[in-house]
Amino acid sequence: MPRDSSVKNQHMRARIAAAAARLMAEDGIDDYALAKRKAARLLGSDSTQALPTNEEIESELRIYQSLYQADEQEDRIRALREHALQVMQALEPYRPYLYGGVLNGTAGRNNAIELQLFTDDSKGVELYLLNRQIPYDTEDRRVGSGEHLHPITLLKLEWDGVPVSLAVHPGNDERVAPKAYGHGEAGRANLSAVRRLLEEAT
Repeated sequence: MPRDSSVKNQHMRARIAAAAARLMAEDGIDDYALAKRKAARLLGSDSTQALPTNEEIESELRIYQSLYQADEQEDRIRALREHALQVMQALEPYRPYLYGGVLNGTAGRNNAIELQLFTDDSKGVELYLLNRQIPYDTEDRRVGSGEHLHPITLLKLEWDGVPVSLAVHPGNDERVAPKAYGHGEAGRANLSAVRRLLEEAT
């Protein structure tokens, strides 16, 4: 690749990362792939070589939030983690893990609390919600990459007015399931870890 073209792609890559971060922070987009595609369209880029990684976008997102939303962001993350803890306690029999923006501190406006559940009784999760009159939408997905794809059921709902996404994995996938998907920095936290996060923030 000619040097001028490489420099141009690097410049566009940085612009797309910054624009995608702004979309996630201001518009509540919580899907990195969607944010980078939308940012690329807004900037008139059709080069796949200019697309930033999720980690590059997450870095820009942290910078944007620290500059323009610092106090709001701190309050938002604390409130969402407290709410996540309540949901996880209610769903404790299904081995919940928190992941995504609420865990890593980058959740924007209107972002959902994202939890992984591990159970061989996915219908039991749905029955739990139905018995508590919590409406939900369901979607079957395969997550991961290459040969390491995992089937999951995704349940989207509101829990006491807060959007929640439950990724229901087979029980024996707890050790091998991807720690995060569609996000920047990978990672997840069980109930004890979320409690510690909240205690350390007080």
